[in-house]
Amino acid sequence: MILLENEHIKVAVAAKGAEMQHIISKQTNLEYLWKGDSAYWGKFSPVLFPVVGGLKNNTYSIGDQSYQLPRHGFARDLEFEVQQINEQEALFTLSNNSETLKVYPFEFRFSLRYKLSGASVSCTYEVHNPGVKDLLFSVGGHPAFAVPLTSDTVYEDYYLDFSQDEALHVHEIEDNLISDKTVVIQLNERKLNLQHDLFYNDALVMKDLNSKSIQLRNTKNQHGLTFRFIDFPFFGIWAAKDADFVCLEPWCGIADGIHHNQQLSDKEGIQSLSPGLDWKRSWAVEIF
Repeated sequence: MILLENEHIKVAVAAKGAEMQHIISKQTNLEYLWKGDSAYWGKFSPVLFPVVGGLKNNTYSIGDQSYQLPRHGFARDLEFEVQQINEQEALFTLSNNSETLKVYPFEFRFSLRYKLSGASVSCTYEVHNPGVKDLLFSVGGHPAFAVPLTSDTVYEDYYLDFSQDEALHVHEIEDNLISDKTVVIQLNERKLNLQHDLFYNDALVMKDLNSKSIQLRNTKNQHGLTFRFIDFPFFGIWAAKDADFVCLEPWCGIADGIHHNQQLSDKEGIQSLSPGLDWKRSWAVEIF
């Protein structure tokens, strides 16, 4: 486990999956990340690469050749190489190997850079194409934040405060795929109240979210967090059934639609990176 620390915050990241597992306030000793209870969901903040969400029949094609990948890809289950740059920054890198090439026939270098700044930690996805053909990929975040944060509150005391007062156009999920059905949830003065049954039909998946930051707040005290993200065209909000967390998920990519032809090049939200080029996206969490 790699530890990052400054006067405000402590963060721990595992080499497996480059997964952040703790965000702790040094002022209050509050833990802001979910505890990873496998009875509900055993992860903390997995990275989604080289696909986001489910593939139709767990299969995709490049021309006439078909390959299989699990939901959300393989990066979250692999060991990353670690470079601790200083007390407040670390870089985790995964490159293609003989095993990844069997299921994903692309050369790649994929990195997660974690960096502290005040009471904030940022996560930057860095993709480099070392190959001779275009690199097709998706990438996304899946951090799970503890709800409730404090012992004097319960799940229903919490709400999400969006930076824009908007209607959420939620695309319903059918067998891990994006269906043709949508549901509109109108925010109440930018707020979405959290309750467990909000996620009984899986995640809230949006393709046109206008907000670029969301705060997790509660009605009983001032503890919460601000989650900032830009240049992510898709967004998911999720919790396992009756679990004490909420995931805020910025995505460059999305699950297959139920009518998708399974060609990777035609996949909605797929990123294409030319040989020798680099690609970056970042999100950040500030605790309070």
